Amino acid sequence: MPKLLFATPSPYSAKVRMAAAYAGIALEEIPTNTGEEPELLLKNNPLGKIPVLLTDEGENLFDSRAITQYLNRVSKNALFPRNPAKRLEAERLEALADGICDCLLAHVYERRFRPEEIVHQPWLDKQWKKVTRALDHLEASPPKLPKKITAGQIALRACLGYLDLRFSGKWERGHSRLKRWAKRFDEKFPELATRAPH
Repeated sequence: MPKLLFATPSPYSAKVRMAAAYAGIALEEIPTNTGEEPELLLKNNPLGKIPVLLTDEGENLFDSRAITQYLNRVSKNALFPRNPAKRLEAERLEALADGICDCLLAHVYERRFRPEEIVHQPWLDKQWKKVTRALDHLEASPPKLPKKITAGQIALRACLGYLDLRFSGKWERGHSRLKRWAKRFDEKFPELATRAPH
């Protein structure tokens, strides 16, 4: 069984766990603290980042988008449509959701690892502007939630879960359609909702 090095708060880990569950691929999940730099992590990803997928064939895959592409191949396109235009739409949504998470993590790490007196607020403000711009874009036209979803919708749900976890009360105003979208997602796919960041 493939092994996944992950952490429950990580939106990228959540995306991969949700994608694997949706694609019907069982994983042995290994909770991993990147701050401790465990040998298993560094041996399989020199960047020391999660998630990392260790395949049955002995391959190591890192970066969540590389992993979702791999899961899509082994599941015979369970995560991305074969139609080129629809596939591009799914890939674009995944990239946007991941990009929001990149900005959010920059926020979290700046506050977590820098003393208050040297936190660079203008830089944090710039990251938050990117987040709100992207959320406004998605709010204007939330993605559909058909019976068959893609890695794009899964990535967005993981992203919104991370916003709820780390930025509750700071992002919801003006984004009620996205809040409703996440609720509908959880109602339609309860088995995935349990894997959202927490």
